[in-house]
Amino acid sequence: MTFQLPARSALTGDYERGVILVAIATLAWSCSGIYARLLTTDIWTAIAWRSLFGGVFLFIPSLFLEGGFSWRQWSSVFRPAGLAMIACQAISQACFIGALYMTTVANVTMIYATAPFIAAFLSWTMLKERVAKRTLIAGAICLIGVAVIVASSIGGGTGVGDLLALGMTVTFALIIVIPRMDRSVPILPSSIVSGFLTFVIFVPFASTAALDAHNWFLLAAFGATNFALAFVLFLFGSRRMPAADAALISSMEIVLTPFWVWLIFSERPPAATFIGGMIIFAAIVWHTAVDLRQSRRARVSA
Repeated sequence: MTFQLPARSALTGDYERGVILVAIATLAWSCSGIYARLLTTDIWTAIAWRSLFGGVFLFIPSLFLEGGFSWRQWSSVFRPAGLAMIACQAISQACFIGALYMTTVANVTMIYATAPFIAAFLSWTMLKERVAKRTLIAGAICLIGVAVIVASSIGGGTGVGDLLALGMTVTFALIIVIPRMDRSVPILPSSIVSGFLTFVIFVPFASTAALDAHNWFLLAAFGATNFALAFVLFLFGSRRMPAADAALISSMEIVLTPFWVWLIFSERPPAATFIGGMIIFAAIVWHTAVDLRQSRRARVSA
């Protein structure tokens, strides 16, 4: 008994630290809409410089995470799977900023929330992995919600933005699947390279006219917090808790991201977004609740 009590206390403290880290990461991710609405640059400039700042700020923690810096690790980025990872990350980053500029933040957030289920579907079809029936059901329900959102945008001026959000979501789902195809692909180095690559691709189209102190600060903060800090905090926090718990906490981004934009900028999404968003959110909550119940049963039985 003397030795068991401290071990239990340490475990509880580690879990609580994980909750705090994942919660802070979720808050950082949820600020994307605020940055996008405060920026006064064009899309190309925002994509280029946000990606560069994200890559720069992510490079520093990469020296200490995933085994630190090693030439073998970085060179593996340029294998076929690593190159596919970089390409998907670059496309996802570009679509993400483009979507924030061309549609409502709520639409972007709700569509993006389906990424885990699209990843599960891709794993099922491409890798022949076994996927729980509830995951397929939740994914199908989420797609119905996405269809409601996108269908309402046709002819409404936000259709291109919604399609960009869908492109971001599919490429991000591939980012989840690719490491399962080749587990030697390092996550952080590929993210850093994709940030630099995105900058190189889009900076020729960027304009320096709008890059005043206001926009420089916002772009740097956007890359540092939403790109780098959130990623690292979630990486550390999710390792200290069951995956279902981390997923439940991070799912609050779906609510917080459009809420901040509504609170600060009075951006009210259309009614179809509320309907589609409720369908998506209900499916995610149901799926996560089942995962939580099963993971807790497993811990109790163990």
